[in-house]
Amino acid sequence: MSEADPLVARLRAAGCVFAEEEAAELRGSGRAGAALEALVARRVAGEPLEHVVGSVLLGGVRLRVDPGVFVPRQRTLLLVEEAARLLTAARADGRPGPAAPGPAAPGPDAPGPDAPVLVDLCCGAGPVAAVVAHRVPGVRVVAGDLDPRAVACARANLDAAPGGASAVVACGDLDAVVPPELAGAVDVLTAHVPYVPTAALALLPPEAREHEPAAALDGGADGLDLLRRVASAAPRWLRPGGTLLVEVGEGQVDGAGAAYARAGLAPRLLRDDERGALVLAGERA
Repeated sequence: MSEADPLVARLRAAGCVFAEEEAAELRGSGRAGAALEALVARRVAGEPLEHVVGSVLLGGVRLRVDPGVFVPRQRTLLLVEEAARLLTAARADGRPGPAAPGPAAPGPDAPGPDAPVLVDLCCGAGPVAAVVAHRVPGVRVVAGDLDPRAVACARANLDAAPGGASAVVACGDLDAVVPPELAGAVDVLTAHVPYVPTAALALLPPEAREHEPAAALDGGADGLDLLRRVASAAPRWLRPGGTLLVEVGEGQVDGAGAAYARAGLAPRLLRDDERGALVLAGERA
């Protein structure tokens, strides 16, 4: 495509930096004529592309994203990759795991009694849990979020993953969604907590401010309110050697690290400058 393409030119005039890629995504939605024009009009008006087409491609996995749901970011792949690495290592250890409640889902990818366990809090549309489930077949997944719209997307995205039909996806506040039998048995706990300081919300792009839920963005005065709650709860669920993974922003590493240390977690920083991603890992002794 080029500027001679009227759709590309229209998107670029509306401020879309990646106009050619967005034009291809809109055309690839399967809409044509008036239906395609309706999608283009929504995008030109400032609605996130992912809400317009109803999905996003992350780590090679197509994920459903409904309007009003937090849009998964590509930088989250750093957290996904580390979670998958840790869970693969846990599976290789052959550690006996907790018994899964109820009958297991059929098929070779259903979690077994020694399956590694991932708990994904503040899961949003489920990008972490779903992509990890594609990369670590047989992982046992528990995911939760306060937003019912996000939970519906996460359920659909996990249903499409190997063994995903056996995942627990629930609506609830942080670790209230985790089954009690997983206490001390979780290999990896991830939490996509909001970490934008309240005063900085006004500086976010209009796409985020106007179309994504404030609860998925606002992390309190210093951006770390929910991170502190998750860090405090994590030792109850993590097995010895288990790891908490949370994205943080520049300037938050020291405060987040202090919260980890208070909870007895040994902090370790992962950085991906190309994606603009920072993930703080915390291992339980």
